[in-house]
Parts: sequence; C-alpha cells; structure tokens
Amino acid sequence: MNNKQLANVFTLIANLLEIKGEIIYKTLAYRKAAESLDTLGREASEYWKEGKLADIPGVGKAIAEKIDELLDTGKLEFLEKLKKEVPESLAGWLQVPSLGPKKVALIWKTLNITTLAELEAAAKEGRLRDLPGMGAKSETAILDGLASLARRSGRLPLGRAYPLAREIIRVLKGVKGVVAAEPAGSLRRMRSTIGDLDILVASKDSAAVMEAFVNLKGVERVLGKGDTKASIEFFDGVRAQLWVHPPQEFGTALQYATGSKDHNVQLRQIALDKGLSLSDHSFKKIKGGKEIFCATEEEVYKTLGLPWIPPELREGRGEVDAAKKDKLPKLIQVKDIKSNLHMHSTYSDGNLSMLDMAKAAMRRGLKVVAFTDHSVSLGVANGLSIERHKEQAAEIRKIQKQLGDEILILHGSEVEIKADGSLDYPDAFLASLDLVVASLHSSLRQPREKITERLLKVVRNPHVDIIGHPTGREFPDREGADLDMEVILQAAAESGVAMEINAHPSRLDLDDAYARRANELGVPISINTDAHSEEDYDMLHYGVAIGRRAWLEPGNVVNTWTAKKLTDWLKKRK
Repeated sequence: MNNKQLANVFTLIANLLEIKGEIIYKTLAYRKAAESLDTLGREASEYWKEGKLADIPGVGKAIAEKIDELLDTGKLEFLEKLKKEVPESLAGWLQVPSLGPKKVALIWKTLNITTLAELEAAAKEGRLRDLPGMGAKSETAILDGLASLARRSGRLPLGRAYPLAREIIRVLKGVKGVVAAEPAGSLRRMRSTIGDLDILVASKDSAAVMEAFVNLKGVERVLGKGDTKASIEFFDGVRAQLWVHPPQEFGTALQYATGSKDHNVQLRQIALDKGLSLSDHSFKKIKGGKEIFCATEEEVYKTLGLPWIPPELREGRGEVDAAKKDKLPKLIQVKDIKSNLHMHSTYSDGNLSMLDMAKAAMRRGLKVVAFTDHSVSLGVANGLSIERHKEQAAEIRKIQKQLGDEILILHGSEVEIKADGSLDYPDAFLASLDLVVASLHSSLRQPREKITERLLKVVRNPHVDIIGHPTGREFPDREGADLDMEVILQAAAESGVAMEINAHPSRLDLDDAYARRANELGVPISINTDAHSEEDYDMLHYGVAIGRRAWLEPGNVVNTWTAKKLTDWLKKRK
C-alpha cells in the first residue's frame, strides 16, 4: 500500500469512530496520522523495511502496529471489526454540509438507513424533522447540503482557487475603509488543492465589507452572515469564508488563519513558555491579562522571538525549530528563474511559433528557453519524427541569429516513455539534442513494480536530462502513477538527472513532499511551465510556490543557473 492508500484507511477509521461516538483524542490521533502520511516525502513502506515506522511524524506505537499489519497483509482487523459496527457508507455522509457525526449516528440508528440516496429520500419525505434535536430547518439544510455536495467535485485545484481568491480580494480592497485583505488557510500556504476559500480583511467597518462579500458576482447562497464573519457558496459549489478584524488585530488573525494546526500548536506553546496566551485577536499576558496587539505577522513572530516564517512553510514540518536556530531556508522566488526548459510550439501542440514564444520569454526576462516539442509516438499532440526535428533545429538556428545574444534557444524534446520503458528515439539521436525531457503520459495504471521499473530505466539513461511531471497526475480527475518514489529519487541522485516540478496548475508534479525529499538526496530540481502559449508563462508562480513548500533555495533549481552553468551541466550529461 502506498502513502495515499494508508492515509485513506486512517481517515476512514477516524470518520467511523466519530460516528460511533468514540472519545475525541482517539479520532484526532488517526486524523493526524492520515495527514502526516498524505504529506510524507518517503513511502511509509521504506520506514517499515527499516523498522522505523515510529519515526513518521504523528505515528505512535499503536498506529505503527496498524501500518505494519496493513503493509504485511493488506488488511486491518481493527477496521474490519469497526465496519461491522458502523456501516462504511456513513463516512461519506460527513461530506454533507450541516451533517456532523452525531446527526449521522442519530439518523442511521433511528431510521436504519445507510446510503446518501436513502438520506435524500427520507429528507424529502419529511422523516427527519421529528428526530430529537432536529426540525424542518434541519431537514431543509440537509437537502441543501446534498445538493451542494452534488455540485462539488472534491477539493479545489490551486489553479482554480488562487485566481478566484485574488478576484474576491480585489473587490474587497475597493471597499471604503479596508486596510488590508489576504487569503488564508491552505490557499495562502499554496497547497496543491484547497478546501474552502478563507479570506481575511482588516477594517474598522465590517458591515460594508460583509455587504460587498455576500453580493459578489456568482454567489448562489449566503450560508451565514454575522457582524464579523460570513460564508457564501458560488454557483459551482465553491465555498468562501470571510473574517473581518480591526486593523490592530490583523497580524494575529492572519497568522492564526494561515498556519496548519501543528504549526499553530507549536507557536502557542512558545507563547505559553513566555507567559503569554496567543489567540486570533492578540497576545495576552497570563499574569495581569494585559493584551499585546499585532497589526502584522512580523510582529507576531517577533513577539515569540522568531523570524517571520513564510506561509508556504507553515505545515509543522520542522520550520519552527529551524526558525529558532535561525536556519530557515532562503526560499526561491519567481525573480530567481532565468530559464524555461519545458515548452511547446506549433511544431507539436503549442499555440505559437517558436519565434513568438521566444520573444514572449524575452519580454519576461528569461535568458534561456528550450523547445521540447512532443516525440513521435504521442500522435494526439502532433509528435515529431526525427526528420521534423532536423527541420526544427535548422529553424532554431535562424531564430537564434535573429534574436542575438539576449536569449539562448535550446533544441530539445519531450520524449514519450513507452509502456516497456523504452524511449521514442535511439540514444544516438537523443545525444544530438541540447536537452531531453522524458515524460509519462500513458499506461499510468500499470502495477507499482512495473511502472517503477519502467521509469527507472529512463532515470538511468545518460541522455535524459529531466524527468517531466514524474507521476503524470492531472487535477482534478487523474491520480498519478503508483510509483515507488523513494527508489526513483535514490536512482536520480545516483544518475544526476533532474526531476521536474511542472508549474501547470493541473499538474504541480512533483508535489512538495517528494520535491523536498529529492532535494535532501541531492537531486537537481527543474521548475518549468510546460508552456503551450504566451499566457502559460504566467503559471510559473505556481511551480515556484511548490518549490517554496519543498524548502528549495535558488541554487537547488537548475532554472536559476546562468546560461553557461546550465549548458555546462547539460554537456557533461551527454
């Protein structure tokens, strides 16, 4: 079982235990383990082989024993017994807005129904309103929640959440009296997928901000509206929440709403050690109760004796200890990127000619671009034969002469990794290219061992420079290949091949956990836009955000290197 499958098991256990009515600390332990596994940079099976399951953050002795059983047998007796007590289908009910574990248990036990279809029928027939603690309003809320769930497609990809949040913030910043407005939560931490959108505003006049928020374009329902908090749902099922704080409290509020649970717990402990309590409103001295207000996050961290910690790092994965030791990484920024080494033109499936794409890159200050049009077997993308590649190389020489020394244009290819691990072109031709990006696009559902061996063959090929979007995932509909990433990354460290963070928001692949592990092993990282149009260059910030979440500094990323350093590296690989 891979980490995602293990995390799903422990999330299911936590949900069923909540419905059963188990004490909260037990369910929280399973949820913490699930979250840790979901963001772990190594497969749990590697820790298992080394006898070090307890080294996984959030995994104690009891959960380590359960992971051991799952990895050894593929099943968990504890879960099988639990599913006999609480029907597994009820866990899905918890996704329905307005339905908590107590209401789920009440409806199930009273009406003896276990499916969402049965729940909807019972609500429409008026059979819920007479249950203890419920009524007609509760019944209507459940029906609304079921309709909302049908509209929603799970977590929101970052590429969809980010522009929506920026538009909301643009509107709110236009409200008179607004001093500041920022996204918060997992969006500000730039996670690959987002739940609801969290927006914070600093203003002395909350009423005007609330009115603007609930009247945003595209709002279908106002889920709640108070003096300082409101919640809305758009027509497509996306939900957003707004909190308005006085300007003097904005720093503590933004910090509180941004950090992960583990990050915030650590900060609150530091505050307690200093004789302070920390809330979203202020610091408060435990003796005397005097409040300390922070208008900015920098003031919050300074009060704790820490440097400001970038939002992307606030996951409780060692950043607080690093801050204490003044060893936070100097994170990569968009301005550090000097090259784009994975992009397409009209030679394959791009929208612009190579000349137009190169000029667009120059306008953005890039010093190197590599045209990596698709290889021949990807017919759907108009893949190039060797003869067409030779034509492209001749055109690149003409464009280079026309544009001069301001930008270096490399001739490469995004080469298809075929089902047996072979590549589209012979090694002799690959060696003639300036750069080779090898990518998985097909047969992604091969068994773990087979697809891992398939990619390993390519990682070890000395003519391959970059592994493009390594798992092949696409949000929101396609999971990545079930690769043994630890084995892949170890091999990459030995061969010196670079692993890509593909900045396209539908990919963001490698993810931050694996990119951080790759960096720990000394694997070069390449952040590319996979641009097919001029507008695609502007996706770069998504890839850089994943790099920042992976603790990457500029020197860890080949795209920050000078043209000479980059070409020297490529020549050594031939």
